[in-house]
Parts: sequence; C-alpha cells; structure tokens
Amino acid sequence: MENLIVMKFGGSSLADNEKLKKVAFKIMSFINQGKKAVVIVSAQGKTTDNLLKQAYELSPSPNKRELDMLASVGEQISCAKLAILLQELGVYAISLTRTTSRNYNNF
Repeated sequence: MENLIVMKFGGSSLADNEKLKKVAFKIMSFINQGKKAVVIVSAQGKTTDNLLKQAYELSPSPNKRELDMLASVGEQISCAKLAILLQELGVYAISLTRTTSRNYNNF
C-alpha cells in the first residue's frame, strides 16, 4: 500500500477549468511515478454557496435533507469533470460517489 496516495483538493484549487488542469497534472505526475491515487474533491469555487443561496430564494426554511442533496451536486460536478480531464490526458480515472463506489470494490 505504500504506492497509494490520498489527495484532497478544496474548492479554491478547483475554482475554474485552468485550476482544474493544474490539479490534473499534479495527479498525473504521481501516477507517472507508479503510484495509485484516491482523490477527494470539493465543489468548484463558490458553487455550494451559490446553490444554497438559490435554495433560500425558493424557501426561507428549506428541508435539511434537500439542502444536503443540493449541496452534494457541486462535488459530483468536480469529480466528473476531473475524471473527464484525466481520461483526456491518458490517465485511467473514474468518478465515484458514496453510492457508486459500492460497485467498484476492486478498483
């Protein structure tokens, strides 16, 4: 397991596509060294703030479960975009959520 690294990138490091590319190249450099990576990403930039603002424009007291569901969308966008970019760079990558990861135990 010494070849496995876990990387976490916050929203400001993913704020736009140019920053997303820098993250992808950083991940690729570890992969090219023979390491495997598990990457955790936040939503890009102010995505979560914007989504929650929109929810409160619809209701002064939105249901907490629905707020959680809405807030999770930003992370899903980031992980899908990063996987697309890594694939374009020739790196095997798939995006996973807590639900989809159950189907990839051998990854």
